[in-house]
Amino acid sequence: MKLEAVELIRLNVPLKSAFRTSFSSVSMHEVFWAHVITDQGEGWAECGANDRPDYSSEYHTAAMDVIKQFILPDLFAMGDDLTAEKVAPAVHWMKGHRMAKAAIETSLLDAQLRHQGISFAKYFGAVKDRVPAGVSVGIMDSLGELMRYVDGYLNEGYLRIKLKIEPGWDYEPVKLVRETYGDDLLLQVDANTAYTRDDFDLLKRLDEFNLLLIEQPIFEEDLLGHAKLAQYIETPVCLDETIISADIARDAIELGAAEIINIKPSRVGGYLESMKIHDVAVANNIPVWCGGMLETGIGRAANLALAAMPGFTLPGDTSASSRYFETDLTEPFVLVDGHVSVPTAPGIGVDPIPEIVERFTVSREWIKR
Repeated sequence: MKLEAVELIRLNVPLKSAFRTSFSSVSMHEVFWAHVITDQGEGWAECGANDRPDYSSEYHTAAMDVIKQFILPDLFAMGDDLTAEKVAPAVHWMKGHRMAKAAIETSLLDAQLRHQGISFAKYFGAVKDRVPAGVSVGIMDSLGELMRYVDGYLNEGYLRIKLKIEPGWDYEPVKLVRETYGDDLLLQVDANTAYTRDDFDLLKRLDEFNLLLIEQPIFEEDLLGHAKLAQYIETPVCLDETIISADIARDAIELGAAEIINIKPSRVGGYLESMKIHDVAVANNIPVWCGGMLETGIGRAANLALAAMPGFTLPGDTSASSRYFETDLTEPFVLVDGHVSVPTAPGIGVDPIPEIVERFTVSREWIKR
C-alpha cells in the first residue's frame, strides 16, 4: 500500500479519578492518536507515551516530533511498497522511540487489515473471544480509600486486583487486602521500579501474602538484580519496563530475571514485536499478560486482541472503559462476568465516535507526502 497522509490528533481525556503510581499522579489522559490515510483506506492507533518522560524516556510531544521528522519521511519514500511488517525494518536505524514507532506501525496495520477484512485477533492467532479482566489500583491517600476502591472493583466483577506499591505503601495495604478478601483473590503488586537492591528484605516480607507476582520491583536496566531478587524471594518476579524487545525477553528468561512477563505493545515498538515476545515466552514456559497505558478504546481494542493469544494465561489490565473514563471515544468496552469481549470486525475492530473525539481534541495536524 502507499501512505498518503497522517493526522496526529492530540486529546485530553479526563479520568474518573486520579491514578497514582510510584512515579506520578494523573487525572487527565493526555495522549495522541495516529490516523493514517493510505491508498487502501484509513487506520487508527493510540500512542502509549505519557505527557512526561516518567514511565519511560518517551513523552508524547517528542513522539509526535520523531514521527514527523524521521519516521514519516522514510515511509513516504517507500511509495507503494509499504506494509505494516516493513515499518520496523525501515526505521531500524533509529535508536529507541519505540512508542512513536508503535503508533505508526499499528495504524498502518489497522489500515492494512481493514482492507483485507481481517481482524487483529485473527492476524495474531487469538484463541479466545473474550479475555479475563484485572484492574490496576493506584496508590491512595489512606487504607480506607484503598478498600473502597478495591471493594468497588470486586463488586463490578474484576477477576484480579493489582496494587501499585512504593516504599511506605506496600506491606500494610497488601496485608489488609489479603486479609479482607482471603486467599482466593488473585492479587499482585506493581512497583514501577520504586525499589533498589537494598530493599530485598522489605520485598521478601510480601511472600506471606501468596501474590501472583511482583511487577518490576527495581530499576529496569538491572537484569542481574532482578535475577538475584527472584532467587531471594518466593513471589514470582514479573518484568515490565525492562522488556523492550524479544531479545531482551530471551536474555531475562535465560538469566532467571523474568518468571512472568507483562507485554505492553507500545513499550516494545508495536504488536509485531509483542507477538515475538509472546512466542519467546511460550517456548520457555513463561506466562505472559497484557498491560496497559490508560488507553482509550482505540488502544484498548488492539490490546484485547493481543491478550486473546494462547500464551496470555493471566488476567491483564484490559479493563472495561468505565475503569478510567466516564466517556470513551469509541463504543465502550464492557465487563461481563469478569471478561471483556475481543473485537471481531476488521482491523482493530472499533471506530472513533467523531462528536466525542471533537469534544476532547486539543489539536489536529496533517502531514502529507
